Amino acid sequence: MITDLFRWFGDPAHWSGPDGIPQRLLEHLGYTALSLVIALVIAVPLGLFVGHTGRGGVALVSVGNAIRALPTLGLVTFLFLLFTESVTSTIIGLVVLAVPPILAGTYAGLQATDHGVVDAAEGVGMTGWQRLWQVEVPISLPLVLGGIRNAVLQLVATAAVAAYVGLGGLGRFLLDGLAILDYSEVIAGAVLTTALAIVLDLLFSLLNRALVPRGVRLAAAAKKVTA
Repeated sequence: MITDLFRWFGDPAHWSGPDGIPQRLLEHLGYTALSLVIALVIAVPLGLFVGHTGRGGVALVSVGNAIRALPTLGLVTFLFLLFTESVTSTIIGLVVLAVPPILAGTYAGLQATDHGVVDAAEGVGMTGWQRLWQVEVPISLPLVLGGIRNAVLQLVATAAVAAYVGLGGLGRFLLDGLAILDYSEVIAGAVLTTALAIVLDLLFSLLNRALVPRGVRLAAAAKKVTA
């Protein structure tokens, strides 16, 4: 099987054309990126509002848990039957998948902010808007980015459902391989999806290091040591 897998990757026909690996990777990244952007537009402002004001936290957690329970493939299939439009149904299904972890990370990040720091910011005359963007958001960035990172990994793993409604992406290798019992192609699709997830995870790790203020990283490290 390993030999067959290497032979499959070594076939030049699999690296060119509309069904080639580069094209399928771009399609997969396209579904992931579009769904992530839409989920960020929905989840981050809502998470900031609830985390900053403290209103609706219980409802937020309940709705988030309910959404997590939805099977993405079933949802995409239902939406496809409803809209008869592959891209729309796929993107909506993936957005529904991505919103809960981003929402949870944003809300948890603001809730975990040291109240003493927030009170001190209020004491020096900062407005609520200033406290949010100059104090709470920078301190909560590790958890916010952690939620986004989690959402990206889930999207990469799940975007294969696009193939089930006639679209492209790495899921085509899984679906087409199963259709002709070519298990080398199936495994290749799984390997490519895993490799893409690992690369994106490493990129988000670097992004986290670049965006999170050094003082916040040091404080988080100190907490781990004392814990």
